Amino acid sequence: MSGASPTQRRLARSDVARLVAASFGSGVGVAECGPMGGGGFAAVWWVDLDDGRRAVLKVAPPPDVPLLRYEQGMIAAEARYFRLVAARAPRVPVPPVLHYGADPAVLDGDWLFTGRLPGRSLPDLSRQRPDIDSAPVRAAFGAALADVHAVTGDRFGYDDGRTGGATWRGAFTAMLDDLLADAADWAVELPVTQARLHELVGRHADMLDAVHRPALLHFDGWDGNVLAEPGADGVLRMTGLVDGERYLFGDPVLDLVSPALYRRIEDEPEHPFLRGYAAATRPPLVLHDGIRRRLALYRLHLYLLMTVEMPSRSITPQSNPGRYERLACLLEEELTGLGRPAATRAV
Repeated sequence: MSGASPTQRRLARSDVARLVAASFGSGVGVAECGPMGGGGFAAVWWVDLDDGRRAVLKVAPPPDVPLLRYEQGMIAAEARYFRLVAARAPRVPVPPVLHYGADPAVLDGDWLFTGRLPGRSLPDLSRQRPDIDSAPVRAAFGAALADVHAVTGDRFGYDDGRTGGATWRGAFTAMLDDLLADAADWAVELPVTQARLHELVGRHADMLDAVHRPALLHFDGWDGNVLAEPGADGVLRMTGLVDGERYLFGDPVLDLVSPALYRRIEDEPEHPFLRGYAAATRPPLVLHDGIRRRLALYRLHLYLLMTVEMPSRSITPQSNPGRYERLACLLEEELTGLGRPAATRAV
């Protein structure tokens, strides 16, 4: 497979067969396999094993491919995330980890086999049936994330010695600084300087400091990572939450950004995701000014990330016209909004 992103390793069926043998023993082989689309970081293949199991294989980028700072060790992180959710939030449908491998005698990088869940992503289903009602799935996803958020970590930020801190403000600031350092490395022009970013974070420090518990977050909960399929009654039901490689511990509010990508979910109080989340959360979620400003900070972080990652993915104005301009406009909107006086100091 030749992926569009330099981070996506080229694989052949023989590579998959070698990884299957290394993971499950020489007695297990490949019945059928092929590349899966939709991702931009790892090489991802579906694999039908000859013992009847249906798997998904993720393979890390080659070691000589430059990555963003937060992308280090993401295949191992995904294995940890799925195991943690399965153990601590068992109602959430995540893929079972079949094998995590890191053997330089087999591959110059690590890999992960998970079970393949039923269903298709929401964008795939929407393309197949534009009239399909996704509201029940979005509500179920909100409830599922509420379960995930009940899991508490030992510190804020990423795990396993990666960027984090003793406070949410410290961890979040360090995450932003990593993105600014990545932007400098890749010569990405940004509409914000480190000084302006630190000034904005400092201005809203009390709102970030209101977060006292490092909740388990998925972070990447856009529609493409939510799986569903119609039941016998034709109603869509959530069947999976995938791509947990970017997980971290922090403010649950951060996970309200990606389900309404490019929009402000606080302006959509009847959004089914919000209704599902609120129904499963105690105390109930109230979108007061403090949370709205935290949402703006988290959108700023996401839009920065999506801008900074463009060169590392070989995303150009030719391959994705208008992406940079759209993100720059969204970034400026959030920066402008955060620069206005707060309506209240509620946190």
